[in-house]
Amino acid sequence: MKLSVGVVSFLNSRPLVQTLPEVANFNIHYSVPSVCASKLMKGTVDVALIPSIEYARSEKQLHIIPNLAIAAKGPALTVRFFHNSDIIKVRRVAIDKSSRTSVALLKIILREKYGVDPEWIESPPCLHEMLKIADAALVIGDPVFPYLGTDIPYMDLSEEWNKYTGLPFVFAFWAGWPGIIDQADAQIFFESSKVGRESICEIAANFAKHNGGDTKLYERYMSEYIHYELGDRELEGLNLFYEKALSNGIIERVPKLVFYGELLG
Repeated sequence: MKLSVGVVSFLNSRPLVQTLPEVANFNIHYSVPSVCASKLMKGTVDVALIPSIEYARSEKQLHIIPNLAIAAKGPALTVRFFHNSDIIKVRRVAIDKSSRTSVALLKIILREKYGVDPEWIESPPCLHEMLKIADAALVIGDPVFPYLGTDIPYMDLSEEWNKYTGLPFVFAFWAGWPGIIDQADAQIFFESSKVGRESICEIAANFAKHNGGDTKLYERYMSEYIHYELGDRELEGLNLFYEKALSNGIIERVPKLVFYGELLG
C-alpha cells in the first residue's frame, strides 16, 4: 500500500524532502502550505508537512513525526510583514492566501505588542498589488525573494517572535493519522532530511537554475535562517504559540502534542 505524502512546494522544505520522490511506496503531492493542510484534513494524503497552526485546528488527533520541522531561531527571511505606515496605524492587512501559521503569528504580534487589530483581506502574493488594497501586507515563502531588496519597511515575524519570547518559532512539521507511519517509514523521513541538509548547495544551485536569483543567498537561507530540528526549545516555542493563539481567539484549545510514540527512542 502506497503512502500519500503532502509536501510543501517552497524552497525551505526541500532539505526535508530531498529523497522522498525516490521512494517507491510514496506518492508525493506538492502544494502550498495551506493546501497541504487541507489535503490531510480531507484524507487526500496520509501524511503532510502542515502549518503548525493547523495541528491545533484538527478535530481529530494527528500524530507528529518527531525531531523534524521547518523552524527559525531568529529571522526567517521569507516571512515578512510589509507596512507603508507606522505599525500602530495599520488598519487593513492583505494576507497571502497560502499562509495560515504566519497569519496567526502576525495577529498575535499585532494585538499583544502593538495593540492593533486590523481588517484582513486575502490576496495573491504580489506585494505592490497587495499594497494597493491595504496599508500593509504579509508575504511568505518563495514569493518573498523578489522583494528582499525593497525599500518598503517590513517586520520579519520570526525575528519579532524571538525578540518577544526568546524562543524559536516552528512554522511547519510532519503530521499524519494514527497508525499510518511505522518505524521503517519514519526512518525514510529522517534519512531524507539528513541527505537534504548535506545537499543544500546542490538544492540552492538547482533552485537558482530554474527560478533565477542568487545561489549563495539560497544556501544561506537554508543553512543560516531556516533550521530543521524539532527539539526541546522548538517544542517550548510551539506550545507558547498555541497558548497565545488560544488567548487571542485564534484556536479553541491548546492541542496535546502526540508523536508516533514508538519512534521517540
